Amino acid sequence: MDYAPLIKEIGRGARGARDLTREQAQALFAALLDGTVPDLERGAILIAMRIKGESLEELLGFVAAMQAGAARVAAPAGPRTVVLPTFNGARKQANLMPLVALLLAREGIPVLIHGRHDFDSRVSPFELFDALGLPVAASTAQAGEQLAADRLAILPTAALHPGLDAMMALRPRLGLRNSSHSVAKLLDPMPGRSVRVVAVTHPEYVDSMGQALPVLSAEGGAALLMRASEGEAYLHLRRKAHLQGFADGQALDLNPASNEDLDWPLSLACEPAENAALIRAILAGTAPLPPRIADQIAALLPLARGAGEGLG
Repeated sequence: MDYAPLIKEIGRGARGARDLTREQAQALFAALLDGTVPDLERGAILIAMRIKGESLEELLGFVAAMQAGAARVAAPAGPRTVVLPTFNGARKQANLMPLVALLLAREGIPVLIHGRHDFDSRVSPFELFDALGLPVAASTAQAGEQLAADRLAILPTAALHPGLDAMMALRPRLGLRNSSHSVAKLLDPMPGRSVRVVAVTHPEYVDSMGQALPVLSAEGGAALLMRASEGEAYLHLRRKAHLQGFADGQALDLNPASNEDLDWPLSLACEPAENAALIRAILAGTAPLPPRIADQIAALLPLARGAGEGLG
């Protein structure tokens, strides 16, 4: 592949750059995932896309390339499996993403968590899983077995897509995130049998993901678009909810009827042992369930139960 013409199109800055077609984007991202793009050109492409931002057609092309090379996990019978990505970890407050997963599993909804961690300044979610006694599967086959038996499985993203994980691992070297971090949130290891939870931080990604998800959900499965808390897939405990569902190509407003800012205490228990103790207390009922976590669970249940709730 000749990369210079593509870099010329996307590398003219935020105002002068032109978008690639979906086919061009898919071929380019496939090469990036395969690791066949030389370092100089790869760096130029990633920085250019970071400045320009992905168009809808580019994002869909990137997702198609990723899905073509992604491993599959066997989906258990029954409700759709909720797919929770985790790439950030705790910074200033307790990470309640595992609480969401455990509450869903308690309701009989299978949950697959996948992620990676390379932030020196944050507490790794994998340390939290260990403190909670949640094992990380060694393979996609083992993850499928755990989903069938326990309704919960955890996988490193590298087990689902080594090329995608390698691209994400460039963040410390480049000093910036790249398109792989956005695309990874759309990874679907069980097409047509999942609910992808797409948690975004910046408002522009609410718009871009909100355009992509109707197209992607029309191909099967469902999704929940939401604002992340410290980059993790659980609602901020004090802010208004942003919960938009997608099924069969249709958007669904899943926000609670009363949706105002809340005066709810934030836990600063970032360290794994303290964080795990808080989650266990909430599960046991000795600590209150934050209303925003309840809102997120209420939004995910009908998406996972699908046709039984009239959503696909």
